[in-house]
Amino acid sequence: MARINLLPWREERRRQQRQEFFLAIALGTGLAAGLMLGVHLYLADRIEYQEQRNRFLKTQIAILDRKIKEIRDLEKKRDRLIAKMEIIQRLQFSRPEVVHLFDSMARTLPEGVYLTKMTQKGDRLAVDGIAQSNARVSAYMRNIEASPWLQKPKLKVIESKNPSKHERRGYFSLEIQQRHPKTNGAGGEAS
Repeated sequence: MARINLLPWREERRRQQRQEFFLAIALGTGLAAGLMLGVHLYLADRIEYQEQRNRFLKTQIAILDRKIKEIRDLEKKRDRLIAKMEIIQRLQFSRPEVVHLFDSMARTLPEGVYLTKMTQKGDRLAVDGIAQSNARVSAYMRNIEASPWLQKPKLKVIESKNPSKHERRGYFSLEIQQRHPKTNGAGGEAS
């Protein structure tokens, strides 16, 4: 029987398998690294694209914020102008009322009653004066009630002073509400 040594053939096969194994590992590692690099580059590109979009959106938001601020400023100006227009319209409407108020104050004042002070807040009038008697103050209050431009007289203070035996005077303070009768047309007379 002949002896054949198969060791070198097996040794050669093991060496070749080892080389193929290391080559497969290197190829797999290279492929994995290439795949990871590709994924990394893809994700970096997507991130850069999203950052560009974010920058664009931020600039657009800043532009819109400036426009919103301008709109708010314009709305404030518009509101101020509307308020001024309303005040002008009220003043225009109430212009003849001042004349009627002073005319009514003069017409309702009876003889023996003198006004010393008159102040107005809105449609409320505060009147201070001197009267020769309490009856004259009562007559003044009745005249106010009969006036088309004045109403609701309210007596706040009345005090009598006797500077001499011959002269008798009383100081009074009234609160009066101004009436706004309907007019016929602009500046027309009360109906």
